[in-house]
Amino acid sequence: MTIDLGGVFVPTVTPFDPDSGELDLDAHRFNLGRWLEHPVRGVVIGGSTGEAVLLEREERLALVEATRDALDSGRLLVAGTGAESTRGTLRLTRDAAGAGADAALVQPPAYYKGAMSVEVLRDHYVAVADASPIPIILYQVPLRFSTLELATELVAELSEHPNIVGVKDSRGSLDLLAEYVTRSERGFEVLVGNGAKLLDSLEIGAVGGILGVANLLPGACARLVADFRSGEKEEAARAQEEVAPAHEVIVGGMGVPGVKRALDLLGYRGGNPRSPLRALPSEFDARIRGVLPGLAVSIS
Repeated sequence: MTIDLGGVFVPTVTPFDPDSGELDLDAHRFNLGRWLEHPVRGVVIGGSTGEAVLLEREERLALVEATRDALDSGRLLVAGTGAESTRGTLRLTRDAAGAGADAALVQPPAYYKGAMSVEVLRDHYVAVADASPIPIILYQVPLRFSTLELATELVAELSEHPNIVGVKDSRGSLDLLAEYVTRSERGFEVLVGNGAKLLDSLEIGAVGGILGVANLLPGACARLVADFRSGEKEEAARAQEEVAPAHEVIVGGMGVPGVKRALDLLGYRGGNPRSPLRALPSEFDARIRGVLPGLAVSIS
């Protein structure tokens, strides 16, 4: 299958009702309305920023369905569908496709990390891609999480599969990203997960990003890619200067609780993360506010 991943995707946070702790779809729809005011390529449901590992299967699918209803035909809906078993991954991928997802973002199974050889991972991804009704995007999860690394030779081999169309690389290493770009088959698209290195990644050959910071700066992130594509390098560099501090201070420094708190300060519906994650202590607000003036200008 073919699909154009070029541009910026928002890996959406997941709002919860402050009293019951249940999924808050109204808040999610409100946030979508704000993000989609900007020329983002699409959204990702069930990613790391969306607390996917803390969601139940039914909640993931409800989010996909609600998002599909809100998207116009020009935007892409990507669903995170990685599970620890091949069977579970394929089931969730098929269900997400039925709920309206255009593609699936699949992280590697990592609980039995020592058993996950290149051969085992290859067979896992090939089995999923062979049976999936929608294209598969490999997900190299940030290595600070309890995960494993997708070797360059594995990604290069999987890039030959007609239903594996790209990879999101969140390791933050430009050298390793370049290996994915240069070793993969033509037409296989590389997306970056580090907003502070978006411009450098585009210059290496990435086509865009799935960026936690795009929750906060959808306009600046999308503008950066558009300016780069049109040859406006100085404009792209200025956008990168706006995006980088927000990524480094909030996304990289505070994680999901920080992103949610920053969204609240920006007038979105962030709310508290789901237990066992804890809300960000108020003492961090000053640091967030230190980069909010630029954020506020960007989304106005």
